[in-house]
Amino acid sequence: MRKILYVFVLMFLMLGAFGQTTTIYLIRHAEKVDNSKNPDLSKAGLERAEHWKTILAQVPLRVVYSTDFLRTVQTATPTATSKNLEIIKYDPKTLDLEQLKKEHKGQAILIVGHSNTTPDLANKIINQKVYAPIDDTVFGNLYIITISGNEVSHQLLQGL
Repeated sequence: MRKILYVFVLMFLMLGAFGQTTTIYLIRHAEKVDNSKNPDLSKAGLERAEHWKTILAQVPLRVVYSTDFLRTVQTATPTATSKNLEIIKYDPKTLDLEQLKKEHKGQAILIVGHSNTTPDLANKIINQKVYAPIDDTVFGNLYIITISGNEVSHQLLQGL
């Protein structure tokens, strides 16, 4: 009987150590006021940022990342604020994905980027070329990447 108990305890500990699931949510910034270098969000963009907060309300996010642009920070702010999280700034050109995955193993994280960086980042995380750059008129895509051990699954929800 004791051996069976030890086997179950060992299995439970192994599942805890190796069964952690990391979920990465990626979105593009919301609508911006113009095409200047660092524009604010438009009224529609501010509404979409609030919409993302609603969509992600039940997700147990542990961290929110954003590039260092007004439009991405403003997109991330309602969600981060609602969860009492600070926004961590990142540079998509220098982001160390292996370190990010290691640092946030077993957590849910949100990454806010751009039309050209978000699909590219998703492709790098899944180690496949699946997602094309986002058209400048598309703001409602949600990429969801789940990493559990060596298994990686991904999906794209459009028009949110």
